[in-house]
Amino acid sequence: MKIHEYQAKALLARYGVPVPRSLLVAAAEGAAESARSLGAGPWVVKAQIHAGGRGKGGGVKVARSAGELAAACRGILGMNLVTHQTGPAGQRVRKVLIEEGLRIERELYLGLVLDRRREKPVVMASARGGMEIEEVAAREPEAILFEEVDPALGLHPFQGRRLAARLGLGNAAIAPFAKLACDAARAFLAEDCSILEINPLVLDAGGALVALDAKINFDDNALYRHPGNAGLRDLDEENRLETRAAANEISYIKMDGNIGCMVNGAGLAMATMDIIKLHGGEPANFLDVGGSATAARVAEAFRIILEDPAVHAILVNIFGGIVRCDLIANGVVEAAREIDLAVPLVVRLAGNKVDEGKQILAASGLDIIAAATLEDAAKRAVAAAAKKGARRG
Repeated sequence: MKIHEYQAKALLARYGVPVPRSLLVAAAEGAAESARSLGAGPWVVKAQIHAGGRGKGGGVKVARSAGELAAACRGILGMNLVTHQTGPAGQRVRKVLIEEGLRIERELYLGLVLDRRREKPVVMASARGGMEIEEVAAREPEAILFEEVDPALGLHPFQGRRLAARLGLGNAAIAPFAKLACDAARAFLAEDCSILEINPLVLDAGGALVALDAKINFDDNALYRHPGNAGLRDLDEENRLETRAAANEISYIKMDGNIGCMVNGAGLAMATMDIIKLHGGEPANFLDVGGSATAARVAEAFRIILEDPAVHAILVNIFGGIVRCDLIANGVVEAAREIDLAVPLVVRLAGNKVDEGKQILAASGLDIIAAATLEDAAKRAVAAAAKKGARRG
């Protein structure tokens, strides 16, 4: 689960990480007057959306006067901000964060993530702050420094001091950096984060370290332990169909292709998308109805897929293990009858109750393209989507 920058900074501040003074506004009227509580300026106006690259997209402005601040708020609020992480559709800006301006001497990077190879959290630090860490990793992997975090004990102060020395910080900044890194690691562990990123972490003209930007994602599987964090979710920033699927215990991720996929099991879903790609198609989604799916859940999954206007064909690929093929077939028939099915439907069933499932589909009277194997299903789905797309064009 993602949260906004202003929420991430509030959380970090609770753990002792220094952040700029700021205020959140949702309307340009009165923003300049309110910003005076942060000082006489300059101020920075920052769009609050769940995406990086906001500055390059015009979502971050520096204001040196009240007039400039008001104009920046008017220009950013309500805009459809397009960045490399939003896709071409962009994201509507509903809030902006106004922060006090800082005189920056150095920009650093500090982040925490779960390293699956090491099987524990790690702190990442770099002197290349302000850049996308992926770019740094690609161009200068040696510029990224690592320290392992003990899940029980956290980051030790000596590890923070070691990072500070390797970053080339002066003696006066070593102890503050070590404390900040330890506090950030404490927040990461205590709040069950999947990623915590401060980029840039700046050293200002007065020698203070400040988290100028912050990104935090939570592990969805641990949200039950943090009801307060669950309340930070902003549904306006999430895909409507993904939110609806989650409410129905369906694992669904929207993608950019035109072949809708409904599969039981995450591994089988990945394999289904791979074989669609292998045969020249593009999956429109990842969708796992789960090993204990009911006919009602399958029907809802079908409706979610069909609400995506980009879908030109649907591939249902079910291996009957815990979930029975006849239950899946009943769900498919129920959804197809309820919704006017206007796209080709390819179905491949195998496993538990497969004969019963095939009989249900055959007796439904629906125009279903039956496939014997997964490869056959993928080829048929790709061909059907291409034919449907050509007719639409």
